[in-house]
Order: sequence, then C-alpha cells, then structure tokens
Amino acid sequence: MIDENKIKEGVKLLLEGIGEDITREGLVDTPDRIARMYSEIYAGYEDDAANHLSRRFHVDNDDIVLEKNIVFYSTCEHHMMPFYGKAHIAYIPNKEVVGISKLARTLEVYARRLQIQEKLTDQVADSIFKELNAKGVMVVIEAEHMCMTMRGIKKPGTTTVTMATRGLFEEEEYKNRFFNLLKL
Repeated sequence: MIDENKIKEGVKLLLEGIGEDITREGLVDTPDRIARMYSEIYAGYEDDAANHLSRRFHVDNDDIVLEKNIVFYSTCEHHMMPFYGKAHIAYIPNKEVVGISKLARTLEVYARRLQIQEKLTDQVADSIFKELNAKGVMVVIEAEHMCMTMRGIKKPGTTTVTMATRGLFEEEEYKNRFFNLLKL
C-alpha cells in the first residue's frame, strides 16, 4: 500500500538534499503534490492484471487479435526517471477473448510500477498467456528512456525495443504475421 506520508517526508529530505528551502512559496505544497502524483503513477502495485483479464467472451475464431500503438508511461527502477512509448500486444485465443481495453489495462498494471522495459514486456506476455490460456502471445514494446536522454549518455530520440513471445508466436510464421499486421 502506498504511504503518502512517507513519500512527503522523503520529498522534503530530497529537496533539502539538493539545497532547496522547503519553506519557499513554490515548494511548500510540493511534497503533498508529489505524494498524490505517486499514488496515481504507481497504482500498479495495488492492481492485479488477472482482474482485468477475468471477464471473457466465447469465440469460435482462433485467429490473431492485435492491439497496436498502445501509449504507456512507466518509471525506470534504476534512476526513477520516466520511460514511455508504444506497446503492441497480440494473442491467439483459445475459444475466449477479452474486451479490447483489457490488453491496455494489463499493460498499465505493470507499467505503473518501478520497472525495467525487459521485465515489463515479459510480465504483460506472461499474464495474458496464463490468464487467457492463449495459444500464443506476442508483445513488442518501443520506448524512449529519459535516463538516456537527460543524463548519462544524453542521446534523445533513442528507442529501445523489446519483444516477448509465448506459444505459437515462437514460430516464425506467427511472428511474420504479427509484423505484417503492424504495417496495416
């Protein structure tokens, strides 16, 4: 559970640590604002992807379902800086599908935690594969990391791409179908 009081105290210490006056007019309410913001952007700790994937609908079709260009924002666990981009999520149903928003909601559950992109990609794929008992799942995430843009190497515009395949998507034929669908 998110403890906003601990966050407020931590923000005060951080501000003092960088040499700021926490009583300055522009900073007086900053710890409270950041605590409320963290409750929102780290809400994934209090959510379970299985809940979003539990309501299913019967189908006879077992062809690929793809949701592409899902915009997301997350936070790097190494530097606590944002990374953001697009995810493309596909699965092959096993007689059941979920509402189309549920794939994006599954992504959000994991993106709203301190993360690394590689783990985020795997968590989304594993969750959909397990909960839907899907015949196959493929997740591709493209993201820009502010830790590479603002600090360190300072290379804005650099995109990191990660991919996770499960089941039938481990076969070239299905990977090719996935990438062809992305071009549409």
